[in-house]
Amino acid sequence: MTAAKKLSAKIDSEMFGDIPVLKRKWRAALKPGQTLPRYEDVMLGSLGRLADHIVLLKGEGASLAVSRSGRYIQEWLGQDAWDVPLSALPADCATALAEAAGCGIETGRPYLAVAHCVRAGMVRTYDVVALPTASRWGEKLIGVYVNERGAQYNLLDAIFSSTDDGILSLAAIRNSDNRPFDFQIVHLNEGACRLIGAPSTALQWSRLCGGGHLLCSTTVVARLLNVVSSGTSDVLEIDRGEQTIRLSATAFGDVVSLTVSDVTSLKKREDSFRLLFDNNPMPMWVFDATTTEFLSVNDAAVQHYGFDRETFLRMKLQDIWPEDERDEHLRSVLQVGDTHYSGRNWRHLKADGSEIEVLTFGRQVAFDGRDGFLVAVVDITERRKAEAKIAFMAHHDGLTNLPNRGSYQEHLQQALEQSRRAGTKVAVLCIDLDLFKNVNDSFGHPTGDRLLQKVADRLRQEVGGNDLAARFGGDEFAIVLGGINAPHEASDFAARLIEVLSVPYDLDGPEAVIGASIGIALSPGDGEDGEELLRNADMALYRAKAEGGGTHHFFEREMDRQAQKRRDMEIDLRRAFAKGEFELHYQPLVNLAEDRITGFESLLRWRHPVRGMISPADFIPVAEDIGLIVGLGEWVLRQACAEAVKWPADIKVAVNLSPVQFRCRSLVQVVIAALAQSGLSPTRLELEITESLFLADTDANLATLHQLRELGVRISMDDFGTGYSSLSYLRSFPFDKIKIDRSFVQDLAQRPDCLAIVRAISGLGRSLNITTTAEGVETLDQLDWLRAEGCNEVQGFLFSAARPSADIDGLLSRFGVRASEAA
Repeated sequence: MTAAKKLSAKIDSEMFGDIPVLKRKWRAALKPGQTLPRYEDVMLGSLGRLADHIVLLKGEGASLAVSRSGRYIQEWLGQDAWDVPLSALPADCATALAEAAGCGIETGRPYLAVAHCVRAGMVRTYDVVALPTASRWGEKLIGVYVNERGAQYNLLDAIFSSTDDGILSLAAIRNSDNRPFDFQIVHLNEGACRLIGAPSTALQWSRLCGGGHLLCSTTVVARLLNVVSSGTSDVLEIDRGEQTIRLSATAFGDVVSLTVSDVTSLKKREDSFRLLFDNNPMPMWVFDATTTEFLSVNDAAVQHYGFDRETFLRMKLQDIWPEDERDEHLRSVLQVGDTHYSGRNWRHLKADGSEIEVLTFGRQVAFDGRDGFLVAVVDITERRKAEAKIAFMAHHDGLTNLPNRGSYQEHLQQALEQSRRAGTKVAVLCIDLDLFKNVNDSFGHPTGDRLLQKVADRLRQEVGGNDLAARFGGDEFAIVLGGINAPHEASDFAARLIEVLSVPYDLDGPEAVIGASIGIALSPGDGEDGEELLRNADMALYRAKAEGGGTHHFFEREMDRQAQKRRDMEIDLRRAFAKGEFELHYQPLVNLAEDRITGFESLLRWRHPVRGMISPADFIPVAEDIGLIVGLGEWVLRQACAEAVKWPADIKVAVNLSPVQFRCRSLVQVVIAALAQSGLSPTRLELEITESLFLADTDANLATLHQLRELGVRISMDDFGTGYSSLSYLRSFPFDKIKIDRSFVQDLAQRPDCLAIVRAISGLGRSLNITTTAEGVETLDQLDWLRAEGCNEVQGFLFSAARPSADIDGLLSRFGVRASEAA
């Protein structure tokens, strides 16, 4: 039987509960001929509650990272882990995930591992199942299922019951054959660090094999591996010259409790007690089990509690107990056995009257002939403060201290439940700050952050009672208004809030003036659950922003219809790109001086299988918004160059570029690849850009344009004279061509202003030695006017609409003699 089959048999025998379900689902998804099943077939669909226990990893080896995680995983990790490297996770969790994922990838099968994590003094054991899958992009994705076993080990009890010296907990690490081959230090005390001779930062989570301290010898590792394999205990002594170290190992499953003792010092009880008690940095004392009097206290207790030693030894335990907890303290003392772990947080009083929160651990001892109890104290005051802060941060925005999206959704759900009982409405307000970007751009992000804090202060002043204001991120805020009886109440509040937020802000120097736009959705008409209300309020906000900002707008059902239409368009676009439904048509460019076709502009067309030809004006903006235009633009470049290389050598091809393509910063490489694959000369390729390209990241975009020009490619500015026109663009980059927009050509014969604009652009082109091309030429009158004004090149329906590549030869034959014969 192969190692993989043995491993599979072992998994069969050990899996229980949810694990067989995951294994069967993995096997059912594995198709003939596949080495791994597809990620979608295993992880999407019917996981149900198991999805909460799944963390999705991507990459391999050191590059492993968390892609997304379920709710149970987030509790296990103590954070919302989405798109973070394993190094950002707690070390014990990261190690468990890396080991399981590595073995799963190595075997190509589901792999069951056991992880041991220490939480609040408890060793918790987790089943970790790695499910390797393949993705459509070629990389491997590993779904890892994590769930806690029932058994837990109290690490601190083990420490006090085993030894008074150095304590370590070692977790066995197994290979893909499920054999232990190494150990990882998952917990240790200060005594262990001292005896081993290394700081805790170097020891915690380190492995034994390959290390340099006394536990790393092959003899020690072999004995420890035998302890795990046999489930027994072992004692080993190491002679270090004048010092003898004793190692006592006990296995609890895959966890080894290792005691490190300096036998030379422990031979004398006095020396032993001084090592454990007097010089221990942890506050410790011995009290009389009958009278509760303090019999001895160490230096750490004297320093930590603030009582001098003489005062301490005149006191009883009751003197450090807060009055309201004394009865509970006393009951706990009376119930302890040979050993004691508090199991809860207690409050203690210090000499200055301040309170601290502590955990206590103890064991019965004989002290000066009396029955005593040795107690060690762990001060968790700062930890409790940190936990409270973490809990606050988990529900609040770190910059403004307003509730975050999670808190908002919880509050919204409660408000909806109350409104159903009371017969009232809930208003959801989505708020976006107008002109906030101007503040960031003008004064910097620190000033922008101060502005957001002041906005939050004003929201807190306006929103009271059971209502709630929250920040979702950036300059996005939201409000829940409960107990609404009529829409005008929400409308009046929104109008007043816009006024409040629009009052100028003093930002310790600069004064900022902004506004606000608000979208409103009301339950139950605009939605009966929080998610739907938020979505509809957000759509209403977009309407308010589209109307110029500084106003509020209620949700309308037409918005939802438009949003659904947009979502359908996105889905269809992605499908169309995957199935190759796009095609290129070509419209001729006619040189007026030569009266012949000198090039073609490639125009993207989408032939929808149900809706037929869809206008580029409808789908291009959507493709830009969702990022599909980058891949689509690469396809257009490759296709146009491959087609143009078949034409006569003096015929050029023009390709339109989206500003989105420039943001990828790989445009130059894409153009080089398209030219190289097709064999087209760079001088025959003309790239058309719009003026909007110069509105953002101008320096970087200009650098890209210059790199393209250095290749020999021609650069044309499309739609010149519309939108954001600036003559400085023509000065900042030496364009080869400017195209006169069809809106000026359309009314050329009827409107003097259009004629003046065409005349000015043509004259500008002649002066700068830039070719001018007029678009949308449909009549002979327009053609005559353009000839008279000195326009160099024209295109439009007068000559031909954009035609498929199969019609190129016919167009060249038809217009190759005289362009004036086009009519």
